Amino acid sequence: MATATTDPMTLKLDQLFAAIDTDDDGHVDWNDYQRIVDRYLTAYKIDNSDRRAMGLVIAYQMQWAELLRHADGTARLSKEQFHFATRVASVDTSRFNMVEGVPHAIFDVMDVDGDNTISQAEFKKYLDVWGVTDPGAMQAFAELDTDGDGFISRQEFIRAVREFFYSMDLNAPGSLIFGRLSR
Repeated sequence: MATATTDPMTLKLDQLFAAIDTDDDGHVDWNDYQRIVDRYLTAYKIDNSDRRAMGLVIAYQMQWAELLRHADGTARLSKEQFHFATRVASVDTSRFNMVEGVPHAIFDVMDVDGDNTISQAEFKKYLDVWGVTDPGAMQAFAELDTDGDGFISRQEFIRAVREFFYSMDLNAPGSLIFGRLSR
């Protein structure tokens, strides 16, 4: 009997969908994204009027608009619709590059001390925002820190997000952003 294997991108998008579906209703809508924004602002102690908060909201709104555009405008996405829309929106940069825009806004929020790097403590808050409980997720910090300086630079973070969306290697540093995946 042959076993079915799921492609790596489907595994990663399943993991992302589960993290974004903050109310566990089996669908993603703008309210889920708003709850994620609120988690960031609470975890990193950022006021709604802060430019970083506004940048994060705008980046997520633009991403949401792109997902809706690729999902034929429905206001609520099932897992299948989310997969399709995310796959298309991650390569269609004609209006908004979600693989670049959102991560830059997230990095700005995570970089509390403004030193253009993410410390282990700042990364731990990121995992908390996303509800990542995998004990190995914090170990991913060392793999995301590709130059071994003890911090994740903006370039390392953006590279990791690109890997999450584009690499089929489940062991690539970017594939570890929400913890380890297995087939």
